[in-house]
Formats: sequence, structure tokens, C-alpha cells
Amino acid sequence: MKLRNIFMILASAALLTACDDVFTPAAENMKDINEMENDPIMAKGFVLTAYRNLPNYEVGTGTDVATDDAVTNEKGANWSKYATGSWTVQSWDPTGRWNNDLSSMQYLHIFLNSNISNIGFLKNANENKLMQRRLTGEAYGLLATHAYYLLRAHAGFDNEGKLLGTQLFDGFVGTDADFNQPRKTFQEHVDFILANIEKADKLLPMDYEPVTSDDKVPAKYDDILNVPEVTSVKDGKMGIYNKVMGENARQLINGLILRAIKARTLLLAASPAFQDPAQNNVTWAQAADAAAEVVDYVGGPSGLPKTGLTYYDNDDEMKNLKNGSNPPEIIWRSTRNAEEIDDEKNNFPPSLYGNGRTNPTQNLVDAFPDAKGYPITDARSEYDESNPYANRDPRLAKYIIYNGATAGVENKVIKTGSSSGDDGIGRRDASTRTGYYMKKMLRMTANCNPSSTSKVTKYSCKARFTEFFLDYAEAANEAWGPKNPGTHAYSAYDVIKAIRHRAGLTDDTYLDECAGDQAKMRELIRNERRLELCFEGFRFWDLRRWKSNLTETAKGMNISGTRYTPMEVDKRSFSEYMYYGPIPYSEVLKYDELKQNQGW
Repeated sequence: MKLRNIFMILASAALLTACDDVFTPAAENMKDINEMENDPIMAKGFVLTAYRNLPNYEVGTGTDVATDDAVTNEKGANWSKYATGSWTVQSWDPTGRWNNDLSSMQYLHIFLNSNISNIGFLKNANENKLMQRRLTGEAYGLLATHAYYLLRAHAGFDNEGKLLGTQLFDGFVGTDADFNQPRKTFQEHVDFILANIEKADKLLPMDYEPVTSDDKVPAKYDDILNVPEVTSVKDGKMGIYNKVMGENARQLINGLILRAIKARTLLLAASPAFQDPAQNNVTWAQAADAAAEVVDYVGGPSGLPKTGLTYYDNDDEMKNLKNGSNPPEIIWRSTRNAEEIDDEKNNFPPSLYGNGRTNPTQNLVDAFPDAKGYPITDARSEYDESNPYANRDPRLAKYIIYNGATAGVENKVIKTGSSSGDDGIGRRDASTRTGYYMKKMLRMTANCNPSSTSKVTKYSCKARFTEFFLDYAEAANEAWGPKNPGTHAYSAYDVIKAIRHRAGLTDDTYLDECAGDQAKMRELIRNERRLELCFEGFRFWDLRRWKSNLTETAKGMNISGTRYTPMEVDKRSFSEYMYYGPIPYSEVLKYDELKQNQGW
């Protein structure tokens, strides 16, 4: 593991200190870790760095173009090489999280191993104690979050058939430490995540919202706030709580985000790729219970956010984001950027002055059912091969630009056939390869025309409620069947019904049919997940944890007049061992105790 970057934060923190330090620098203008207790900005820097190193949802040309959902038109793109046969243990690994997450965890251990109670973040003693508690909770939560991404990217079976997690360290390790340590078992890794979530949850509120009276302050903070010097002052208890745990802390790790990370972890662990009762005791019921904690937060299936289908392009919601607030669909997001247009430049069709990078496949288009909810392969479907985009699931038109669809500020008609203009297959380097362009994740009010550019407000999503509704449906169906709610007030069927109704599929005939067969319901749930979360970076990981087919050829459709000609666009080349990512080759070479995953 590379540790030299850890010490870069020391220099960075030094630059953020008081003006006197700038004009009268310390010896060599450097800071030692031991000085952190006297420098709260430096101390916070370790936590902030761990935040910066977290991934957001991917937009377009990330992992999705290495699946059956999309390809990219970018010649020589690393993701294309990766998906078509060049992923080796010695090559660039786009999925790897090893150095990023382990170094971030070291930053957090530095913070947690310091004497936090001596650090003065705020002048008021009670405010400072509350801030110390919050930052400690954030650090534990971030440890769990980075450990989750490590597990997802690098867990797997070694050559002896042992199911392993990754290296994990219980505290900060210096450059002279022994790094020749074995990987944790898979169960130990999961337990590490859950233990840190539990520690964090004891310290953090469910959300960072201001309270309106003293009695609304969570009781877990009474030891700090329910004391005479606070309660004797008007609005003292409420005021201190709101200053530290109110809206100023939004988008930092809180109790709801902790529950989201727990749900992700247990869903991954319960999935087919990691099923080994001797080495992993996580059950589908545990995964369902964890996801239910998130679903319950918004009131169950009836609370599914109504605007969640197009959360990335809801203009009123974007305009009304203030003081770190979230739209109804969002659990966790990045900072709002009011002057953004890069995603649109990358992915709009050429006629909208874009580079058309992400091209949805025919495979994905075919996954959208008809308007009554039947798969297009079902004999009862209203699907018409000669008019394939009519009478379809409304999400198709929202998420994909197909031949004859409109897009952009002027609702321009896009023609994608190879004999069409610039937007047609292969007409330009920026033209589609499949006959489709991505629409989801893009804002249609953006204008990329160089002579009349119009930028838009955007943010990157880290977690949203629909993901956890789908998590619950999948886990509950596996644990208890389609209509059995387990210990909850709703079943997998209820959740999928809510999701389909929100999408505009209100005929429940096919859904009711699936509810009579667990395997058929599984197929439906997985397909709903594919549609709802497309182009957000989930498909790559879902196919692997399900141990589904990784080599389905990416297909397209060439349209000329009334003639529709299917095409093969990219052949995928993945071996079975690639359900699990490798341990970095450089690390395995250095440390003989660090075992590689099977096949790499």
C-alpha cells in the first residue's frame, strides 16, 4: 500500500492555517502529525480527505460501457479495451479501489488515534464537545464506507478456495511497519464494516436538520447538552445542537447514510457470488432488514419519492436546493454546481453539439417492457417490431434517445440510422455506434451550442432511495418469497408494484403472475433494477454479484426508413474468474502473505 500520499495532507493542512503562519512559516513550512492537537484545521483535513476520495454515481462512460447496457464511441477508450479482452492483473484496473480506500482509511485512523478531546474545533466548550463527537462519528462512518468499496472491488476466493476480503488495519501504520499481512476473511471484513457503522451510529443523528425546541434534541447528546450551563441559557440546548448538528452539516455522514452503507454491504454479502456458509454467515433476511430501515425512513412503498424517476433533471427541485438540502429522492449528494455542462457535452448527440460518448445497447432497449408491463418477448405484449418504440414503458423515452425521439432545449428530432445526418450510426467520430444515445442523467435544458451556451445546475448522487427499495425487493424475495413481508409491513411485491406504478406501468397483470413464482419474480426484480438504475454505475457490479452472464454481445439497431436491422457492436470478453476483481499485482509481488484472487 502506498503511504507517501498520506503525508501530503500535512502540507495541505499547513496552507490552510492562520495568516501569521503564512507570513512566518514554521521550519521548512511542514507540520508533523503530532501537531494535529494544536491545529483543528489540520485535524479536520484528515476527515475531509476521506470524503473527497469517495466515488459518486458514474455518469455514462464508466462501468456501464463494460456491460450489456452500453458501449462508448470513444476510440481506444480504456473501458472498451477492458470489456473486450484486455483486463489483466498487470493492466490498468478501472475498478480497483485498493490504494484509494486503504490510504483514506489511514487518514481516518490518524484522526481517531489522536487525542480528539484535546482539539479545539469551536471556542464554546459544549459546542466543541459536540463537534468532537460528530467528527468522531463521521470518521467511523467513513471507515465503514471505504471498507465497503474495498470489499466490492477486491473480495473473492483465493487459490485454496477461501473467501477473502482485503487487508484491513486497526489503526495508523507508519512507513516502517510490517505490511506483509494476510487479507481478512470475507466475514471479518463484513464484521469490520458493521462494527464501525455501529460505533458511528451511537455518535451521529439520523439526519442533519435543525430542531425547533430543546425536547427535540436527541437524548444521546444529553451528557453534553442537558447540563446547567447550557439549559440555563435561552435556546442554549437547541442552539448548540443546531449549530453543530443542523443544516450546516448536511451531506456529511449521518445515521441514514450509515443505514444505506449497511444495506449495500449486506446485499453484496448475501448475493450468489459470495455464498459460502462456512465463510460467510450473512443471510438474505439480514439484507432485507437492513434495506427496510432505509425504506421505512420515507414511510414504506407509499413513500417512494414521486419525482425519483428524473431526479437528475427536475428543474424546480434543482432551483430550490438551499443550505445543503436534498430533493425527496436523494439521501446523499455532492455539492450543487450551478454552472455545469460537461456531461451534456460528452453525451449529447452531435447535432446538439455533443460527443455522443455513451451509446445504450439494443439489449437494454429490449429490457423495457410494453406499456402494460409485459416483456416484449411475451405473446401478450403490444410490442410491434415495425414500430418498436410505440406502446412501451414510459421510462424508455425518458432514459434513451432512439430514432425519431426528441432531445435538447429545442426538442430536436434525432435520426440515428446510418443513412441519416450527423447523428446517424458511424457518421462522425461523435456519432452513435448502436443507434441510441443516452438521455438519462443529462439535463435537457442545457445548451452546448458554442454560440449560445446555456449551463445548468447539477449535483452528483452518492445514494438515493430507489436503490434501497430495489435492495429490499431483491432480498425480501430471496428470503421470504414475493408476497411474504417477513417482519415488515410490506413485501417484495409491494415495493415493485410501487416502482412500476411510479414509472407509469399501472396494469398489474404480469406483476401478479410473477408474484406466484419466486424465480419469475427474481427475474422481474432484477430487470426493474436494470431499468431504474441504468447509467448510474450499478449494472457492472450487479452482474458480478449475481454471477450472471458477463459476455453477452452488445447489440444495436440500424434503421433505414421502415427497415430495422439488428447489429452486433461489441463482443464482451470476460473469464469466469472476473466475477471478482484482482488484488493489485504490485502488492502481491511485494507481500507473500497477500494472496491473489483465483485466476488472476
